[in-house]
Amino acid sequence: MADRIAEEKIDQIRQAVDIVEVISDYVQLKKQGRNYFGLCPFHGESTPSFSVSPDKQIFHCFGCGAGGNVFSFLMELEGISFQEAAIKLAAKVNIDLEINLSSAHGGKKVSNELQSMLDAHELLRKFYHHLLVNTKEGQHALEYLLERGFTRESIDKFQIGYSLNSWDFVCKFLSKREFSPECMEKAGLIIKRERDGTFFDRFRDRIMFPIFDRHGNTIAFSGRSLGAEEPKYLNSPETAIFNKSKILYNYQLAKPSIKKLQHAVLFEGFADCIAADRSGVENGIATMGTSLTDEHIALLRQSVQSVTICYDSDKAGIEAAYRAGNHLHGAGFKIKVAMMADGQDPDEYIKKDGADKFRNEVIGGSLTWMAFKFLYFRRGKNLQNEGDRLAYIEVIIKEISQLNKAVERDHYLRQLAAEFSLSLDALKQQQMQLFFAEKRKSNGKNESFHKPLVTTKPVEELKPAHYMAERCLIAHMLKNRDVTYKVQELLAGNTFNNDEHQAIITYLLGFYEDHLEPESSAFLTYIQDDNLRRMVANIEMMSINDEVSNQELTDYIKQVLNYQKLLKIKEKEVELKEAERQSDFGKAAAIGIEINQLRKLL
Repeated sequence: MADRIAEEKIDQIRQAVDIVEVISDYVQLKKQGRNYFGLCPFHGESTPSFSVSPDKQIFHCFGCGAGGNVFSFLMELEGISFQEAAIKLAAKVNIDLEINLSSAHGGKKVSNELQSMLDAHELLRKFYHHLLVNTKEGQHALEYLLERGFTRESIDKFQIGYSLNSWDFVCKFLSKREFSPECMEKAGLIIKRERDGTFFDRFRDRIMFPIFDRHGNTIAFSGRSLGAEEPKYLNSPETAIFNKSKILYNYQLAKPSIKKLQHAVLFEGFADCIAADRSGVENGIATMGTSLTDEHIALLRQSVQSVTICYDSDKAGIEAAYRAGNHLHGAGFKIKVAMMADGQDPDEYIKKDGADKFRNEVIGGSLTWMAFKFLYFRRGKNLQNEGDRLAYIEVIIKEISQLNKAVERDHYLRQLAAEFSLSLDALKQQQMQLFFAEKRKSNGKNESFHKPLVTTKPVEELKPAHYMAERCLIAHMLKNRDVTYKVQELLAGNTFNNDEHQAIITYLLGFYEDHLEPESSAFLTYIQDDNLRRMVANIEMMSINDEVSNQELTDYIKQVLNYQKLLKIKEKEVELKEAERQSDFGKAAAIGIEINQLRKLL
């Protein structure tokens, strides 16, 4: 069983760690007033609603409701336990937890089978690389790479390797190290023969490109043939540790550069990514042969909000760039698109025209998202033909209408007018007509023509007076221990009407038995329920006066207690109507007197 971390160590970590510093590793934050704001890493949005309070050491998203302290942030974002979050934070601030860390890590949610898969991939990654750079067996593969522009520095950086031309070397290699063949088959490293149930190696006589997750764990391989053998690239299948829709190649190496430059370059495949890195583009990442997904977007959002798409410049690549751009634009990213002539891919371009030209003219000369659309929508059209020309102009005007900034709309309308010798006033008039037509279409829908579509929490309805009074009381109780006991006294044995609010009060009373002073972050650790923790974080972000008068407390309590009386009055009014319906006038009169007496108590 994992060693338990002492409470005093948890308090020491909490006091030593700065939540703004920790969250800044995942979210771009900007200071506004006393708090910091950024785009929420837990849901898609284009307007920052994620707030971090350095004073209270808590975070809260006003869009999706996520909230908590530095421990719960790591737990929710990385899917780890409280103990794992504590270990990670302790390492960040150099606090010795005085526990057996190997035992503590045993508490991870990674099963023995998954850990075995990770260990086998890590072992093979080192072995393949050793074969390539240190052995006679890998000499021909090393020469093959060097002839194609790879450098030793690049080979070492990306841990490129070589798999032997053998049917069962890896099977024997892993079996000798007590890796189960059945488990290694699930990991995608070996394949089972149907005829006799024996196993053989998946990768043979190939250049091996390891694939890493965001934490630097080896989780898969892509093997490139050395000659004309098909397939040219043989990839690991999707497994319990490898999901293409969640992996961005080179993310773990590129992240420091991405954060430094506040910009990422997105490629279609890892070969282009490696070639670009050799040319000096160190902030490059790539999808693994799949379209850009929501998981990719969420991973990117943690580090950057500006992306250059650099896909192949053939028909398929341009279509893929358009789809990726729409996905990124919809998530609120600033986008550029790098284009190359003659349908080349980045790897081919660098080999032909050189690293400097690629870095300065292709990446440095990237098109804005709107300028790319000008090129995208004219493909396949004969602009000398009047029908094609008018159709093109109309679709471009529609795209211009979706731009948020008036200056941008004016700029591109002028560009369109100049290219086709059209009246700028006429274009502006048509643009406004299209804009309002789209507005009419979207009436009644939860979408804006100008703003990207994002998933956000619906606007909450106006809450009743007693609900808001309870929240205000909790907000003051969280700030002042004495106020908490004063509220208990004024309630005189009554409870809050909202069950969750009452649960928070119960937790708070228990917390104050052990803590003399209020401390937001410590209280959030004390709460065991995730939903209540988010609710407390939300209440903590309320704007209230530093001091609360007795009269204010009394007014809040009155609203709380009056709610039960109002419910009783409504119940009696139903009884009154029933008595009148049955012509029981004596009973109706008695109920009427009760109602009047209850109203006097309000």
